[in-house]
Amino acid sequence: MNIDEATARIEAALYSAGRPLRIEDLIRASGTESRTKTLESLNNIMKNTKSAFKALEVVILPDGSYVFQLKPEYSSTVKRYASKPVLPNAALKTLSYIAYSQPISSKQLVEVRGTGVYAHLKELRQLDYISHQNVGRLKIYSTTEKFQKYFGIQGDVEDLKQRLFSKVRKTARMSQTNFTPQIVTELN
Repeated sequence: MNIDEATARIEAALYSAGRPLRIEDLIRASGTESRTKTLESLNNIMKNTKSAFKALEVVILPDGSYVFQLKPEYSSTVKRYASKPVLPNAALKTLSYIAYSQPISSKQLVEVRGTGVYAHLKELRQLDYISHQNVGRLKIYSTTEKFQKYFGIQGDVEDLKQRLFSKVRKTARMSQTNFTPQIVTELN
């Protein structure tokens, strides 16, 4: 396979994934089975993207994965043109509550968010934003590393909680029972 075809395959994988891809994923996508050729193609893609696009970029994340994304400074510009969000607002509120209260039991989530939370939990687990541990018959939920990467959160859980709390405290005085910070809009 020639380098142009390998590069095209890597571009297609980065574009369609909508999430960071590990180098191993990109090697498979390239069809070359060569780490060297894949890295060479990635460098060319990054260079070409930088010169061809003003609002798009391919970046290497701290964990070594690659992502094709909109530059952060343009996210507010395109928000109104973006199609359906990845998560509906109700699921996003559930995720926000988990992020702030983690670790949290499914019983506590149902008490706060209602029985619709079960559908949210299923969706959030499928997206690998949350994980759970079984403690007897109870499930205890917390956010995952993928959640932190996707939402650009660095630091530990306590740092996340402090940031969420300070943002919410600044924007609204809400009672503890209906507190649901908006992760995407508040942290960015």
